[in-house]
Amino acid sequence: MAEHEYETALGASSPDRITLLGHDLVDDVMGQVGFGELAFWLATQRRPSPGETRVFEAVLAALADHGYTPTAIVTRLTHLSAPDSVQGAIAAGLLAGGSRFLGVTEDCGRFLHDQLVAPLPTDDAGWDELALRVVTEQRAQKKFVPGLGHHVHKQGDPRTPKLMALAAEEGVTGPHLALFAAIGRVHAQVLGKQLPLNGAGVCGAVLADLGLPLELLRGFALLARTAGLIGQLAEELRHPVANDIFLSVDLHNRPVDPDPYQPPSIPEEQR
Repeated sequence: MAEHEYETALGASSPDRITLLGHDLVDDVMGQVGFGELAFWLATQRRPSPGETRVFEAVLAALADHGYTPTAIVTRLTHLSAPDSVQGAIAAGLLAGGSRFLGVTEDCGRFLHDQLVAPLPTDDAGWDELALRVVTEQRAQKKFVPGLGHHVHKQGDPRTPKLMALAAEEGVTGPHLALFAAIGRVHAQVLGKQLPLNGAGVCGAVLADLGLPLELLRGFALLARTAGLIGQLAEELRHPVANDIFLSVDLHNRPVDPDPYQPPSIPEEQR
């Protein structure tokens, strides 16, 4: 059987040397490259500029921890059930990162990218016109605009203006952020109410403008949340609350009569 070669530009080892991204891991990376910069570099296989690194790491900080969200709660409860499995507790929290929590980052980045068809607007008026069309189409299809609205920060998500300002300061504002900002300006004309541009959404716009793979945007949210979940576990070890959460549900459940499942009826035209 012929031998196969499996090429990679990432990590490789020989008896006396480890390389990573074409550099010597020990001499060129360890102690020289921060973890955020390395994560960006690994995903794009190009070294980010200092400005890109600063904005990228700001996104990671914005997504690291949001308190007692489902991701944090399930991590703590899994550790309560299986304290011997730290990896299981962290994995449980990461698996909870979906369309309602964390996944908005990828959903928003992809959504914005899908609306960007050449020629792109060149001024705020043009971006507002595009945003108005986008929001109107979503409303007509009875679909939400990803990144619009927040269940806590109803008057404005404090992360959004900060990330927009950092992107502008470092010169990495691109079309995704431009469209996202325009959606924030015009959506009330269609929806009849003012909603905040949420932090997860602006993170998606920023990551897309940084040129990171759209298919991996949720992965960066999960990377950030991993640090937060480690923090949740560390606090759980010092000040446990998981058992109280469990007992709160266990001691306050109430039996009710069965509610049999009713399959949906088949429309007459499909029979």
